[in-house]
Amino acid sequence: MSEWQIMSLAKAGVELLDCVHKTPKAQSNGMPYISIPQMKNGELDPTDARRISHGDFVEWTKKALPKRHDVVLSRRCNPGETAYVRGDFQFALGQNLVLLRSVGNHIAPEFLRWLVRSPGWWENIDKFRNVGAVFDSLRCADVPNFELLIPPLPEQQAIARILSALDDKIELNRRMNETLEAITRAIFKDWFVDFGPTRAKQEGRAAYLPEHLWSLFPEAIDPETGIPTGWKLSRLDELVVLQRGFDLPKSKRQNGNFPVIAASGFNGTHNEYMVEPPGVTTGRSGVLGKVFYIQEKFWPLNTSLWIKQYIDTTPIYAYFLLQNIDFSSFNAGSAVPTLNRNHIHNLFVPKPNIEIIREFSSLAENLFNLQYRNSKSSDDLADLRDRLLPKLMSGEIRVKDAEKLVEEAV
Repeated sequence: MSEWQIMSLAKAGVELLDCVHKTPKAQSNGMPYISIPQMKNGELDPTDARRISHGDFVEWTKKALPKRHDVVLSRRCNPGETAYVRGDFQFALGQNLVLLRSVGNHIAPEFLRWLVRSPGWWENIDKFRNVGAVFDSLRCADVPNFELLIPPLPEQQAIARILSALDDKIELNRRMNETLEAITRAIFKDWFVDFGPTRAKQEGRAAYLPEHLWSLFPEAIDPETGIPTGWKLSRLDELVVLQRGFDLPKSKRQNGNFPVIAASGFNGTHNEYMVEPPGVTTGRSGVLGKVFYIQEKFWPLNTSLWIKQYIDTTPIYAYFLLQNIDFSSFNAGSAVPTLNRNHIHNLFVPKPNIEIIREFSSLAENLFNLQYRNSKSSDDLADLRDRLLPKLMSGEIRVKDAEKLVEEAV
């Protein structure tokens, strides 16, 4: 600890690169334009980012072209929140964001992302925060004056290596889960949307499923209904019954072990639950079209609809069935998008034989159980990372002790 120093970011060689203070025109395809909503849990998620032309990308990156190990800092709305640039990810920087980049000999570039999540960082945020009528903010001129406790470079590199090992495992779990979800979705689409096995039989193509599965599919498509022969076109409420979620004002909520699910997804926890797992929800008000499969006891909020009853179907089949519905066309609201469950109930969907649904569900549940274990593992790893970070940054725990804990966890 005697070699640790308190230094300002400017003295430590951290540059601040400001954004362009205007917004480029959006287009359907192009380079990602990262703004505050794309900063999630210390990472950049470009999934729903605005897309901009190559010309605008060049113009918007003249001042700030992101590089590996850079840190994106939000100056407004949630001042102090950061996300680091993973690998060679290229994007244009949105308004109210800046890049932090280590260019000196005092801070290892890979350590910067952890330094800006330390308790000392947040002490500086509180010190320099400008309180506004609507949003708090940070001034670009103040950030280089942040003073932080800086360990020697070898210690920095060891700390970054330890914490990054946990983050890398979390990222690996996330990617694995995306792959598992994509595989399951592809199977559902082939069997129940494109009717792949039946079309293959009708066209005389070779079987591509095990015999016990292949034999379950009809031999042809019914020319009148457009679905496999023997299947029915049924109203949705002949398969599932949707129910409005339950009120739970913030004032009455108590943190607990049970997730609260809103129209947009996870919305904190509560110490009581209303629905046994597995469960399926979708948005009723505010956000439409998102469908969630919940594998633990949960509380669906009144902004959502949850499946109260499954009729000749299974929760996981119903989850994918709802995912294939365009909910926007059923919007019964005006300023606030709203879904009337009766409109959804009256929708006609193909109803396969229950044996095929059960076979699909068995396959899908195995893949989803693996996803669930990966997610739980990631939660544990994130908890360990968040407990180690302040202790490593303050010198309370030594690197060798932290390495043992990470080896056991990973």
